[in-house]
Formats: sequence, structure tokens, C-alpha cells
Amino acid sequence: MKIALKSVLILLALSLSFVSCREQEEEKSEIEQLAEEEDAKVKVKEDKIKVKTDDKKIKIKEDDGEIKKKVKIDNDDN
Repeated sequence: MKIALKSVLILLALSLSFVSCREQEEEKSEIEQLAEEEDAKVKVKEDKIKVKTDDKKIKIKEDDGEIKKKVKIDNDDN
């Protein structure tokens, strides 16, 4: 009985270590997805990030610990 209990505990410990070390893919943020597009232009300064694609402009600015995000979508309907 002791051998079976030890075997189960060792198997449990090994399976937990393999599961906890497994690589997990994180979801990409909207900015990262836009930055990976072919025609995207990304500019990074000290406290500003600008991403520009064909139809969208995003500006992220940190001001006094506050993060401000502006999104401008160009429409061809004009």
C-alpha cells in the first residue's frame, strides 16, 4: 500500500510540474495587432505612442500618471 501511495504522489508531483511550466500564449492588445499590419507606422517617444494605419490613427499618452487614448477612424464616406 505504501508503494502505491508513493507512486501516486510522485506521479502527481511530476504532472503538476509539467503543467505549470507549460508555455501560455498571451492575447495581443489592439495596439500590438495594429502594429503588425503591413502598412502600420509606429512611433514611440518617452510618454507617447502613435500607431497609424490606412484607416486608423491611435495616440496613447501618459500625463501625470493618467493614460489617455485617442482613436481616429478615417472614413471614405466624406
